[in-house]
This record gives sequence, structure tokens and C-alpha cells, in this order.
Amino acid sequence: MVKEGEQPATQTNLLARYRSVRGQTVRLAKPLSPEDQVIQSMADASPTKWHLAHTSWFFETFLLRDHLPGYRLFNEDYPYLFNSYYEAEGPRHARPQRGMLSRPPLSEVLDYRAHVDRAMLELAGSRLDGAWEPSLSGLLELGLNHEQQHQELLLMDIKHALSCNPLRPAYGFSPDAVAVSASPAPLEMVNVAGGLFEVGHQGPGFCFDNETPRHRVWLNDFRMASRTVSNGEYLEFIVDGGYRDPRLWLSDGWQAVQDGGWSAPLYWYRDDGDWMQFTLHGPAPPAAADPVVHVSYYEADAFARWAGRRLPTEAEWEVAARERGKDGAFADTRRFHPRASSGTGLQHMLGEVWEWTASPYSPYPGFRPARGAVGEYNGKFMVNQYVLRGGSCVTPPGHVRPSYRNFFYPGQRWMFGGIRLAEDA
Repeated sequence: MVKEGEQPATQTNLLARYRSVRGQTVRLAKPLSPEDQVIQSMADASPTKWHLAHTSWFFETFLLRDHLPGYRLFNEDYPYLFNSYYEAEGPRHARPQRGMLSRPPLSEVLDYRAHVDRAMLELAGSRLDGAWEPSLSGLLELGLNHEQQHQELLLMDIKHALSCNPLRPAYGFSPDAVAVSASPAPLEMVNVAGGLFEVGHQGPGFCFDNETPRHRVWLNDFRMASRTVSNGEYLEFIVDGGYRDPRLWLSDGWQAVQDGGWSAPLYWYRDDGDWMQFTLHGPAPPAAADPVVHVSYYEADAFARWAGRRLPTEAEWEVAARERGKDGAFADTRRFHPRASSGTGLQHMLGEVWEWTASPYSPYPGFRPARGAVGEYNGKFMVNQYVLRGGSCVTPPGHVRPSYRNFFYPGQRWMFGGIRLAEDA
């Protein structure tokens, strides 16, 4: 999204960023075999190969097709195969069937990426004054942030796929990723003064349309936990019968527990009586100090009730995040697994794990989606989902900010979602 009054982005800056983001997607896919990259383990996830193609389709559809004179599609069938949910762009292959696309082969998808990259360089060369007009630079920034979202999805999706393999193969291995964390800092409730605040994105720089318009909210005094809930604390909830007590659960959440046979976070399992968890680096014990991850909104809400507290609203979270302490890890560490925080004050408000809020994903007052197909990016999903804030250890660095709104359905667990508690003052 480009804001009025912003200076046109220079060709050099945009192209450097383009090369960096596009190269990172390929690097994330590199540890995976062609067989790894075609599998789809559930309808919510997508194959790695599809992510590689869809992110190229985005640039082809919204920049090259309409703005590069004489551009020819790489393959006339690709708009059908690799459109995700843009109704205005026509029919598309069904999402649950993406894992059936053994053709085109991975090599052809990589050729497609190269074709799009060459054309994007040609488009840049056509801007002889060295600047992109705001409409084009806005689309390019949207495309780059879109690709960064798919970099995170690629890691989420392949983790789920590999976890379904009885061999439990690792995506990669980092000794630091599975090292046992030191004891976490004590969980303290930090006072935050209430009042009239403005929330939503403000100032220069990119944001998604769902972060706007900036608007006022009234907050009563509240307290926010200094860190997210740890594995050890969540294990106490399990041992205390948290998954067996319907009094702690929303009705739909209790039904999800029964239907799914939930008894622990996703990727936790028993091995000779001991808890283990599957990570992108293979199986490892869930370190007591590390943040609990891969829990649904229902589980987060039930834990908060059990703990005698609640989840923060997204406005509370955003206001508190402005005074955050040290950030946590992002994907550039290649750790791809959350670690404990240390120190005092609000720790790791950004990074490590996404944090569920109590807020439904709905439009801000005065929100209007953009015109055309690109307006389908966020607006049409503003129902029946909940907001998460803060980013995670698989989020690209620099991609999130305090106003960033992520959103998922309350029963979904394969994203890197965790829990930060709040309470009334």
C-alpha cells in the first residue's frame, strides 16, 4: 500500500530489494528435494513448488501483464494453476488439490521464476528516469511483502508435511535450534496505563490495507505479561487436566478438542512416556523454558482461563508493543524454533511466536478495500477469524511492525502461534 505524498521509490533500491526477497524464497526451498516440494499434507497448506510459482504469478499478473508492453505469459495455463483466491482474475485450480500438480515439474517452475525476474528487470529498465511512479512502486512493494508472507507459509507448510512422515525427517539442522534454553525470566504482569490512543499504521513505509485507517480507541488500565507462556507452564495446564475440563473451553473449542483428540499442542507426542515435539530440525524434547507454540486460539483462551487471566485485545497489544523490550528471533537466524526470553519488562513482543489476541479479525472504522483484484488481498477475509500479533521465528526480518495484523481461524494450529496473557488492572 502506497500512501499519498510519499516520494517515488528509486529503481536501484527497489531492484535490490526485489533480488533479495526473490533469492531468499529459492534459498528456503533449496534444502528440499523435488519430491518434498510437491506434497500437500492438508487443505490449509500448499506445496513448496506451488509457493514458488504463485509468488511469480503475482508479479506477472499485477505488474508485468499490465505494465510491460509486449509481455507474454510464460505459460497460458499458469494463471489457472497458480492463482490463489482472486476471483476477479478468473477460475483456478482447487486449493485442496494443489498437491496433485506433479506437472509442471520443479525445473519448469524455476524457469518460470527466471522468466518473471528477467521481465521485471526489463520493466525497471523502461523507467528511464530511474524512478517508479507511486502506483507501480506500491504494487511492487505489495508483491515483495506478499512473497515474504509466502516464505513464512513455505516453512509452516513443509513442517506440517514432514511431521506426517513416520521417519520424521528434518528440514535442516542447527545445533543452536534444539539447544536447551536457560530458565526463562519470571513471568511478570507489566502495568500499562489506559486512556485514549490511536492505533493502526502511521507514517512512511509500507503497510497492508488492513492496518488502516488509523483510528482512536479507549483502553482501561491493564496489565500485559512480560513474556509469552512457556512449555513448562503449558505442561502444568495439561497435567492439571486442562484438555479434559469443559468448563475452560468455548463451546466450539471443546468440540474441536473432542473431534481432533487434542491433548497437547500440535507436534507434541509421547515417546516411551516422555514428551517430544517435532521441529523443522527434527524431533526434540520441548524445553520447559521455551515459548509454547502451535496452539490454537481455543487452546490459548482455555489456558488463559485456567491461569485466571485473559488474552489481550489487539489494541492493548499494539499499545503495549510500542514500549516493548528486546525483540526476539526472526527467520534470518535460521533457528526456526522459538527460544526463551530473558530480562525485565516486555520481552519479545516482536519475534519468536505469533501471539493470539481476543480480537476478531474485522475492518477498522472507515476501512475501504483497494479497487480491482488486488482489493481481495485482505478485505474479504474479515469474518470468523482472530487476530495474531508480533511475528515469529519463521517471519522474515523487517516484515512485521506493531500495527501488523495476522489472522487465522480459531481452530488452526500449524502456524507458529503462542500465548501472551493480559488482565485488567
